[in-house]
Amino acid sequence: MWSGMSLLDQKVWRVIDQSALGDGFDGRQSFAMDDALCESVGSGNSPCTARLWVHQNTVMLGTQDTRLPHLSEALDVLRRAGYRYLTRNSGGLAVVLDSGILNLSLIFSENRHPLTIDETFQAMVDFISKVLHPFHIPFRTGEISESYCPGRYDLSTDGRKFAGISQRRVKRGIAVQIYLCITESGSSRARLIQSFYRKGLKGEKTKFTYPNVVPESMASLEEISGQALTVPQLSGAILHTLQTFGKVIMAPLSGPESLLFGKYYERMIQRNERAFGTHQS
Repeated sequence: MWSGMSLLDQKVWRVIDQSALGDGFDGRQSFAMDDALCESVGSGNSPCTARLWVHQNTVMLGTQDTRLPHLSEALDVLRRAGYRYLTRNSGGLAVVLDSGILNLSLIFSENRHPLTIDETFQAMVDFISKVLHPFHIPFRTGEISESYCPGRYDLSTDGRKFAGISQRRVKRGIAVQIYLCITESGSSRARLIQSFYRKGLKGEKTKFTYPNVVPESMASLEEISGQALTVPQLSGAILHTLQTFGKVIMAPLSGPESLLFGKYYERMIQRNERAFGTHQS
C-alpha cells in the first residue's frame, strides 16, 4: 500500500498553469485537458502533472444534476445569476467556480502500480495540508453533508467546508481534482446552489437524494483564516510545495497531447449537447 506522501514524491513534476487564462477559458476544455493528460501520463509519455486552473462564473454539474425533474427552471436560476453551466465527466454534484476559486488537478500514473481511489484522494489531502501549513490553516477531512457536492474527502475547518475533491480515471492515468474556495463568500456560492436545487426539485421526491444545502456550512479560506488571501498567492504556494517533492518543469501540451485534447474536447461538447439539448448555456 502506497502512502499519499510517496505518491507525491516524483523525480519530476510537470506543471501546466491555466489559472490566468480569463473569461474565454471554457470549462469543457478543462475536463478535456485532464483526460488528455491522463492518457499521456498513464502511457508514460509525460511525467506526473499538476494543472492549476480557474474558470469565471461557471457551475460544474454532475450527471445526477441533469436529471432534476425541473431542470429547465433550475438552469434559469444559474443563468439569471450570470453563471454558465456544464456537466462534467468526473464524479460528484454541482460545484461553483469563479475568480476566487483555484482548482488543482494532480495527475498520477498507475502504469506500474495499481492505485486505489482512497490512495489518490489521500495524496491530494496530504498535498493540500502541506500547502496550507505556512498559512496556519488546520482542517479535517470528512463529509459536510449540508454543503454542495458533499463527499468523504471534503476539507473543512470548524464545520465549514472550503474544498472538495473528485477524480477521473482514463487509460492508467488518474486526475485527482480539487477546488479551493480562497476568497469572497462561501455561503453566497452555496445559496446559489441551494436555489438551483429548490427550483429543480420543487419539493418532489426523487430516487436520488440531492443535498439539502445550508449556506452557512461553506466558507472561503479568507473567511476561515481571517487573512487577506489571493488566488495567485495560493498558486505560488502550490508550486513551492511541488518543489519539495521533485524537480518542477513548466511544459505545455505536446503535439500528440494536443491531438488527444481535441478528441476529448469533442466528447465533452457532445456530452453537454446530450445533457442539455436546447438548454445549452
